[in-house]
Amino acid sequence: CRSGHKVIQYSSVNNKLYILGDFQFAIASDDNSELWLSSDESPLNAHLLVYVGQHGSEWTAPGEFSKFRSQTSKPVRLMSSRRYYFEVLHKQDDRGSDHVEVGWKPFLPGLKYDVIDSADISLYTDESSLKMNSVRHIPQTLASHSLALQVNYRTETHTADMLKPDPRDTYYKIPMIDQSRLENVLPSCVYSPTYVVKDFPIARYQGLQFVYLSYVYPNDFTRLTHMEKKNKCFYRESPVYLEKFGFYKYVKMDEEEDDQPVFFPKPDGLCSSGILITDKNSAAVYHPGLNSSENNQPLEVQLTKVSEIPEGSDMAPQSRGLEEGEMSEYSYEEAEARPHLSEEAINWQRTFSVNPVDFELLRSDWNDLRCNVSGNLQLAENEVIDVISQYMERLNERSGGIYTLVRIVNVEKRRDSARGNRYLMELLLMEGGKRVVRLSDYIYLLLHRSRYEDGIESREGTLPSSHHTPSKNPPPSSSSVQTHTTTPWSTSWAKPLLCQPSMLEWRHDVMVHFVVPVKNQARWVQQFISDMELLHRETKDENFSVIIVDFQSDDMDVEQALKESTVPRYAYLRREGNFERSSGLQMGVDTIEDSHSIVFLCDLHIHFPNNILETIRKHCVEGSLAFAPIVMRLDCGSSPLEPDGFWEVNGFGLFGIYKSDFDKIGGMNTEEFKERWGGEDWELLDRVLQNGLEVERLRLRNFYHYFHSKRGMWNIPIKRPSQG
Repeated sequence: CRSGHKVIQYSSVNNKLYILGDFQFAIASDDNSELWLSSDESPLNAHLLVYVGQHGSEWTAPGEFSKFRSQTSKPVRLMSSRRYYFEVLHKQDDRGSDHVEVGWKPFLPGLKYDVIDSADISLYTDESSLKMNSVRHIPQTLASHSLALQVNYRTETHTADMLKPDPRDTYYKIPMIDQSRLENVLPSCVYSPTYVVKDFPIARYQGLQFVYLSYVYPNDFTRLTHMEKKNKCFYRESPVYLEKFGFYKYVKMDEEEDDQPVFFPKPDGLCSSGILITDKNSAAVYHPGLNSSENNQPLEVQLTKVSEIPEGSDMAPQSRGLEEGEMSEYSYEEAEARPHLSEEAINWQRTFSVNPVDFELLRSDWNDLRCNVSGNLQLAENEVIDVISQYMERLNERSGGIYTLVRIVNVEKRRDSARGNRYLMELLLMEGGKRVVRLSDYIYLLLHRSRYEDGIESREGTLPSSHHTPSKNPPPSSSSVQTHTTTPWSTSWAKPLLCQPSMLEWRHDVMVHFVVPVKNQARWVQQFISDMELLHRETKDENFSVIIVDFQSDDMDVEQALKESTVPRYAYLRREGNFERSSGLQMGVDTIEDSHSIVFLCDLHIHFPNNILETIRKHCVEGSLAFAPIVMRLDCGSSPLEPDGFWEVNGFGLFGIYKSDFDKIGGMNTEEFKERWGGEDWELLDRVLQNGLEVERLRLRNFYHYFHSKRGMWNIPIKRPSQG
């Protein structure tokens, strides 16, 4: 992969022969580069002058200034003894072996370019005493600027559906409904899913098999359709089969009376007729339709006869013998003998029929570790409308009919066919015709109640709602008895009960701690701090903190960077020795005093959506629920504005959990995973599941892992070149 490199300097005309004149500039480089030149000393007046390519595949040899039209500029008027600001942007490899040169010459015929060297440039800023994270001196120009100044037009041209606006992205900004309005809307019920594996022996790294995916409505467009040209795993077909036959098996040709039978490939890729031509040194090549199974004779090659030309005729070819090593003038002079075959006529009038196919119905909620471009599972619309309609009816019975449904923003379903389905419903409601509020709450459609629950209900009529403070004589609720018939997505023997799951409420204002261990990655640390500052500015949320555990970084002052930042809360911890992710995370969690707050085990190279705080909070429930969001790994050269990449379906390193639950399961395994990196997240997952917690697994919109070099990350000492 290639990374960015930037040179910021001043240029001046020192040659006394050219006090005032027109100059021509050129640039050459291995891989892409750009030269931006200002009309004076001000960086604000810089404009793109010349460049080598824009698509990643262009390059030149050293000093080759004439390969591309874009390499050379039109005449530029310069004056002697004046300084001109310029920037050079260069995409280089990770070994420092690439080259970039800028040349200039007076705009006169016959002159060659001179490479600009140190005699003609001066420093914009002396960076010799600055740390690697010091970036405030870098001017914000059109050539290079911060994320806040980026132009958004790229999101309109990139084909990723996830870039389009979605109500989920800004839902956190809507004021929350008064929680007292939700008291006793639904009867309370015991939440006890059958897929929880508490105290069940799980072999090492087998917890992955007990993680289930949730269904989402409406479509959040997390499916990476723009990457399916490279990976079509969503369709559950062999890549070889799709490459060879496409989707023919989903198409039915409408045959006419006189038509011959149409060849259709079988789903397994085998055909009933054809020949197989093989060579001992080559792979088998299948040619369908050349002969039938009844004809097993070897293929005969027929050559057409060529008439002889009399000697002395003007038409006779005047050929000469070739010297040794000499090639024929034309490559087609000696044509190879080919089988005499006829091409089959194409019936362009033929029609075909196709039945609608919902490929989403073919997916299951198993944690699929093979396909990294598929999105979240899609929830059926009729199921959502049924559940929401029931809830709105009971809400208005309780509140006097003051609420009107404006929009179903998001519904997430965790399926449990044996016990019942859990839903996280997120709605926009009009309250009394005056203001819009949001409702984000868990509800439970209980399909099969245990004898314990039936006994309680028969004695007390109903359980008190978990939104209501328990009292000695709770008022009976008519909604405890369900009279509606079973739905297609419930079992025939179940009596569905829409209820409030006890012990499954998420706290809207709980503190979230981002814990990140680092070592010598100054620019990424600075980027992470800047992203946390941006998150605070956008959300105005004060209830989060940043905890950085520093393993003796010498490329920046991490503590000073945190002091100068605007993050609402932070903690800086310094650790001696080599980098150890597990012990670094554990050290950070140990500093948290409030056990009823959320710990988010984090990575350094992450781009967060603005709704990340609320997303973590609503998927973490103390004693019940932990959260392992799926991040999208960006390819080399990709960015949040141009997100090419894949979902990291195997990784569980980004993990949200209440500190009390984290302590209960024993924290990180710091004994086995010291300098060894990898596997600590799967081992943690095993223990989380064994302790009876659910792990919510969702792909998050606009949640990215930046591509980055692994250089300097593995405690490997850097070999310095010898002096002299």
